[in-house]
Amino acid sequence: MSHDGAIVHSRSYPSPNPNVSLEEITYLSDGLKVKGLMAEPIAAGNYEGIIYLRGGMQHMGMVRPARIAQFASQGFVVFAPYYRGNRGGEGRDEFAGADRQDAVSAVDVLKQSRKINAERIHLFAFSRGGIMALWTAILRDDITSVVTWAGVSDIIFTYKERVDMRRMMKRVIGGTPNNMPDEYRKRTTLFRIDEIEAAVLIIHGMIDENVSFQQARLLENALSEHNKVYETWYFPEYTHFIPPAMNAQLVRDLCGWMRRQGK
Repeated sequence: MSHDGAIVHSRSYPSPNPNVSLEEITYLSDGLKVKGLMAEPIAAGNYEGIIYLRGGMQHMGMVRPARIAQFASQGFVVFAPYYRGNRGGEGRDEFAGADRQDAVSAVDVLKQSRKINAERIHLFAFSRGGIMALWTAILRDDITSVVTWAGVSDIIFTYKERVDMRRMMKRVIGGTPNNMPDEYRKRTTLFRIDEIEAAVLIIHGMIDENVSFQQARLLENALSEHNKVYETWYFPEYTHFIPPAMNAQLVRDLCGWMRRQGK
């Protein structure tokens, strides 16, 4: 019987970067065939790994090959799950419900790379990916560090602040925080932050209207309360999206931060 993280199919994928090879991988998660994109530096080496946890929902915020290659070009093997129900994958995207297993199993996919240093696995998350990364760090004990950039940390808070997302959340989760509080509560990581052993870096624009700065502060407070290792990079002038030049600099900086953790 096949297990979570088993690779059932792979195919080469066009790469936008001559120094990075891409592969689309189909793997098992809860018995479902889920897809994701793997990026490896072409040069021989033993590289640290990054699980890239995308934002958005379904086709919104889908994994971009250029972004994955950008991280791989910093000297990492990168695997980015699409999450179940996306790009031909089985199941349905549950917005940090059972689909959190897709991120947990992705670590086992990444470790099958021939170029990986399996002792050094990091999580990078953007927006909705933040909650997926926190769950992965809670449910696994082999994560070196977590970077959550404009990340969601509280699903109940997201429902309250994003009026435009309420219909989707009701449909996917099955109701509202009022009539289905347990479904929302079990998606929210703040109650289990004490189980995270990895170092955490929180990056957030303070005028973000997609995922409010308050979500970063909630996470920071929870990490502080449990005496966890964490750092914050807050930017008073930025929204959910950071201009390309600064964005590229932040990628270089956060990759450097990852390499320093746990040493």
